[in-house]
Amino acid sequence: MTLDSIFSISSGLALLGWMVLVASPVMPRWSNRLAVWVIPSLLATLYTALMLAHFAAAQGGFSSLDDVARLFASRPVLLAGWLHYLAFDLAIGAWEVRDARRRSVRFWLVLPCLAATFLFGPAGFLLYLIVRSTAPRRQTEAG
Repeated sequence: MTLDSIFSISSGLALLGWMVLVASPVMPRWSNRLAVWVIPSLLATLYTALMLAHFAAAQGGFSSLDDVARLFASRPVLLAGWLHYLAFDLAIGAWEVRDARRRSVRFWLVLPCLAATFLFGPAGFLLYLIVRSTAPRRQTEAG
């Protein structure tokens, strides 16, 4: 399998995870299984395999920005970095959904946070933290 095909398949898999999160109000168990466990685990497995196979031979490192640039000049390590983003951003998005459900935050308020997390990672996480601390809570039947 080529690096380009791994990129395409893993990006599509992550997108599926995000679509499942968007549909989570109607299928919470499946979204939890797929977006929290299955898809991030598959992405993490691919990441780990790439890093084990290619990291030692790559130039660069993490001690300076120039070293990181040299490290990511290696296409396999660059792909591993992409998989890292896909897995962690999806895991954060899944956490946002579960946390909002626990806190009774209205899902429509979480949707822009999910979009921002999908596109801009940490900025979406920050937006969710703001929403969760300021959003009115949904009334539950018990309360």
